[in-house]
Amino acid sequence: MDCIYLGQKFGKPLGYDDWLLVRELVDYVVDHCDDPDLSIWEVRGRKRHFTYSKVSVLLFYWLLLTISIHISTKVMLWVAIDRGLRLAEKRSLPCPNRYRWLAKRDALYEQIMDKAWNKEMKVFGQSYEDVDVLDSAVLIMPLVFFLHASDPRFMSTLKQILKTPEKGGLTTNNLVYRYDVAKTNDGVGGEEGTFCLFQKTALALVVMVRCIEALTRAGEVDKSLLPKAVNMFEDFLLYLNHVGLCTEEISDAGEALGNAVQGFTHVTLISAAYNLSRTLRK
Repeated sequence: MDCIYLGQKFGKPLGYDDWLLVRELVDYVVDHCDDPDLSIWEVRGRKRHFTYSKVSVLLFYWLLLTISIHISTKVMLWVAIDRGLRLAEKRSLPCPNRYRWLAKRDALYEQIMDKAWNKEMKVFGQSYEDVDVLDSAVLIMPLVFFLHASDPRFMSTLKQILKTPEKGGLTTNNLVYRYDVAKTNDGVGGEEGTFCLFQKTALALVVMVRCIEALTRAGEVDKSLLPKAVNMFEDFLLYLNHVGLCTEEISDAGEALGNAVQGFTHVTLISAAYNLSRTLRK
């Protein structure tokens, strides 16, 4: 939905027939946003109300209608409804269920802020059921305008993620794990690397890049955060191969793991580089 919205904003205007498909998609989201899911990480354990899923929907329309795999999460669900409302307003498009969408979007926002927030730890948890478990997927929040990166709740979460695992965080040598597999049962077992996008045994590269962008956006208000963003970005570039490409994850020893080439990581890297450069020039 966010891609459809951005395409409408910067590209070719949405046709009426396409708008009917968008309406059907948002109606589907509204009907199912209270369902538990398996998160962006496609865990093999029980379905839960994952925070990331509630904010955004990343599945293609045909996937939503043809198979019953719930890998979207709360924040992304909010994005889908929000972008549908924005499209309707921007183009004055007919929207029979406008007030139903609006009520569900606002209710979902309040729900996330209430059920995903850990008052003691002062962090957004991985899911409504596991608010004591950190998940770097929540770094998506300011990137999709769910809240600003300078919001005290997000800043508190970001600062905790940036701590080392020994101190309850998810960051090692400027690389970020998806989550701590020792604290949550994902049904997969074993350890993991750090994600170029997001992960804990292999380090997820995508997660690291989103962390950089979150720091950059927070740095628009608190300039002291920008050196950390620059440092992480420059460290990230060291993991590119001889032709400037990267994989999905990185092991603790610095070895490339997972899918190669990882397109999601590169798109996120371009976005982080653009926004970091723009912010530094201000």
